Amino acid sequence: MTTGIPDKLYLRIGEVSSITGLPTSVLRYWETEFQKLAPKKSSSGQRLYNKQDVELVSEIKELLYAEKLTIEGARKRLEGKKKYRKSELSSETLAALIEEVKLELTSLRDQL
Repeated sequence: MTTGIPDKLYLRIGEVSSITGLPTSVLRYWETEFQKLAPKKSSSGQRLYNKQDVELVSEIKELLYAEKLTIEGARKRLEGKKKYRKSELSSETLAALIEEVKLELTSLRDQL
């Protein structure tokens, strides 16, 4: 659980705005740009964010503001993260991936 998120099942957009420090208009815009960000809507049309939605908003904010990625770059980073999280890597594939990373890091160290 991310610190600062109240222990509630759903949060309204104003509460998420206060927690993240983002204007509500930015949150609404991000809903159109990031498919994974899709808060439920109440019968009266209010957006209801769960904790995973708030954590996703925080992650998007980090990618856009701290890492200075474009929206397209942030979208690709989130999709790539999902791909590795959902796919089950075999031990051979994982070993090959680790070896590839080791070689890349060794190469970088040698360049320094």
